[in-house]
Amino acid sequence: MSALSFRGFTYMFLIVFLIWSSNFEACIARRGKHWRHSSRDASTALYKKKGKSYGNGHNKNHGGGSKPKPPSHKGTPTLPKPPPHKNIPSPPSNEDNPTTPPPKPYNGGHSSSTAFNVLDFGAKGDGKTDDTKAFQAAWAEACKVEASTMVVPSDYVFFVGPISFSGPYCKPNIVFQLDGTIVAPTNPNAWGRGLLQWLEFTKLVGITIQGNGVIDGKGSVWWQDNQYDDPIDDEEKLIVPLNQTVPSPPLPIQSELGGKMPSVKPTALRFYGSFNPTVTGITIVNSPQCHLKFDNCNGVMVHNVSISSPGNSPNTDGIHLQNSKDVLIYGSTMACGHGISIGSLGKDNTRACVSNITVRDVNMHNTMTGVRIKTWQGGSGSAQGILFSNIQVSEVQFPIVIDQFYCDKRTCKNQTSAVSLAGINYERIRGTYTVMPVHFACSDSLPCVDVSLTSVELKPIQEQNHLYDPFCWQTYGELKTPTVPPIGCLQIGKPTNNRIQTDHDLC
Repeated sequence: MSALSFRGFTYMFLIVFLIWSSNFEACIARRGKHWRHSSRDASTALYKKKGKSYGNGHNKNHGGGSKPKPPSHKGTPTLPKPPPHKNIPSPPSNEDNPTTPPPKPYNGGHSSSTAFNVLDFGAKGDGKTDDTKAFQAAWAEACKVEASTMVVPSDYVFFVGPISFSGPYCKPNIVFQLDGTIVAPTNPNAWGRGLLQWLEFTKLVGITIQGNGVIDGKGSVWWQDNQYDDPIDDEEKLIVPLNQTVPSPPLPIQSELGGKMPSVKPTALRFYGSFNPTVTGITIVNSPQCHLKFDNCNGVMVHNVSISSPGNSPNTDGIHLQNSKDVLIYGSTMACGHGISIGSLGKDNTRACVSNITVRDVNMHNTMTGVRIKTWQGGSGSAQGILFSNIQVSEVQFPIVIDQFYCDKRTCKNQTSAVSLAGINYERIRGTYTVMPVHFACSDSLPCVDVSLTSVELKPIQEQNHLYDPFCWQTYGELKTPTVPPIGCLQIGKPTNNRIQTDHDLC
């Protein structure tokens, strides 16, 4: 994915995470590896087809300690009345002329009847003064005016604590114009016993965050305080260094006042229960945990966004999608660790319903995994209709992975039920790998079916780890073209004794 000179940078198009029991993960950090959508064309890395839901439930990702369960919402959440649904365009193809929706206009100056500048509400923007109340006041006024703009101007650094920009009484189509820098507090007292998010936009219609600004989560103080909570990936167990050396842990970085940060780490930017949210142009760096999350949202659009964190930062995934549908993400750059993951699905015996996902036109460099599907034993439901197309990998440890025995703990008990996987298609996956080209580990009781591979060409590079041949377990499908290396372990056709799914299994 990238052609950058320094190791570990991946230009990747995008990464999206589906979280639920069905987690769609994009960019899971931990290894200083990056990925990004190719800037040479306007193609799309990840596209969620219209009308299908991602799932519902709870997420778990690689990188840091176990993620806390999101707060439960008793009954059906009260959401704003949805507007007429906007048409989400098909992601532009390589043949199309690159087109990017223009930013929504704003006057860029001081507050007016439709623009509300945080400076006019008492914000200092000196990077030291707490500007939280000024942001709250500006939002309260913008919230009253349809199609208004809350302005965070350039050339200022705003110190802002945890804050919720919420509806459902706000007028629709508000623009949050971010051209300055927003930084999170590093004082443990600002977080109490721990919060699940730092900046949250809740129950809004047509909310847009745009601009050239930066959201800086100041995550290093959290990572060092919880550096040994990083869960273990199954694939990671296969990484055997040739010299068997283990690097020394980095020296700790003290939080402000020398205090210890809470064990619950927040997501930097979260949208909940919103219709037609858009994020474009901004940069998000060093989130304590996931950088950008959409939960229970419809009509999501993300483009021309940059997300980054150090490769060894725990659980700093790029983008998570949870319980959301009609999602389009393209033209963005992620530099935070693994690759693109659908899952983990079915955690704690939950039901996952994931369908109609396309990930295409992506470059990945020096990531741990490339395109991956992962599910827990004991789950139910299904993931189907998934296409990975035109993926270029460079020095990726595990370019193609299905793991139905996912376990981020030291031990997990064996269970019979599983999330059904069907209709998984890989086409034009090319490049180099450093550990294993293909790793298919499917359920004994509910094997993977209709797995197809077309024009897969993966060549080994032995750097510092032992190399493995392709591995398949209970995986059925078709090789539509010869592959490099040959994937002789894939079983052709259908399993003879596939367990019949119950109503509970189906979506």
